[in-house]
Amino acid sequence: MPDLPELETIRKQLDKEVVGRRVKSVDATSMAALARHTNKKQFAELLDGVKFKSLSRKGPYYVFNLDSDNVLVVSVGDTGKLSRVPSKEERETHTHITITFTQGGDLRLIDPKKKAQMFVAPASELGEALPALADLGLDAVDAPVSWTDFARMVVNQQLKLKAFLSDDSIIVGLGPVYSDEVLYQSWLRYDRTTDSLSTQEIRRLYRSLVETLHDGIKYQGTTLPEVPYQDLHGNPGGFQEYLEAFGRDGEACRRCRGTITKTKFAGRNLYFCPDCQV
Repeated sequence: MPDLPELETIRKQLDKEVVGRRVKSVDATSMAALARHTNKKQFAELLDGVKFKSLSRKGPYYVFNLDSDNVLVVSVGDTGKLSRVPSKEERETHTHITITFTQGGDLRLIDPKKKAQMFVAPASELGEALPALADLGLDAVDAPVSWTDFARMVVNQQLKLKAFLSDDSIIVGLGPVYSDEVLYQSWLRYDRTTDSLSTQEIRRLYRSLVETLHDGIKYQGTTLPEVPYQDLHGNPGGFQEYLEAFGRDGEACRRCRGTITKTKFAGRNLYFCPDCQV
C-alpha cells in the first residue's frame, strides 16, 4: 500500500484537477487494470459522458462519485501512478487506461507491474465492492483520533513498536520511511513493546505520528531511489529533505550526535539512533 502522505497528496490534486470534469472518452489498452469488468467496452460505456461530482479516499482507494449514481474506484497498487496531462502528450509505456475529459486533458493510469485497478460499481454497493476496507485500521489523516483513543489502541496490543506502526490493520499507510521517522521523533526504539510504554511515552508517540504525517503531506510526500513516488503532475515529493533517520545510516544523529544505525526488521532495512531512542 502507498503511504498516507503520498495518498493524501494525490487526493488533494485529484480533487482540484478532476472533480467537476465530464468524461469525453475512455481508452483502455488492456484488461490489466480492469479485472472486475467483462471487457474494455463495458468499462468505457459506464463512464461515457459522466461527470465526476466528488472524491473521497478510503484507505488506499480513491472513490469518485459520478452523476450516474455509480462510483469509479481507483487503486494504484504498489507500483502504479496516476498522471494528469494534456491529451496531446505522448503516452508513457505501461499506460493502461486513459480518461479524456471534455475540458482539461487526460487522467491516465500507469503501472509497469499491472497491480493497479480501476472499476465502476453502483454507489450503493461500495461496501460489497471493497470488502478489504473492513480490515483496515486507523486512518490518522481521514479520521483523526484523540490521544486517549490512541492510547487504548497501544495498550491493548503486545507488539514491537515497529510492527505496531507498520500493520495496516492497526494504522493505515505507515511504511518503512514514515514508521522509522515516527519512532525517531518519539525517542523510542523500534523493538520496545507497546505494553511497556509509559503514559508520557504514549503521548510522545501519538504526537510524533500526527506531526510526521502532517509534515509528510505538507512537503507532498517522499521520493527516494527505493520509493520512486511522483505526484499527479510527475513531480517528486520533498519530505526526503527532512528525514532524520531513514537512509541516514553512518551519519550523525542531529539530536544527540550519536550515529544513525541500519538494522533489519521483518526482512527490511530499519534506521534508528541507538543512543537517544530508548
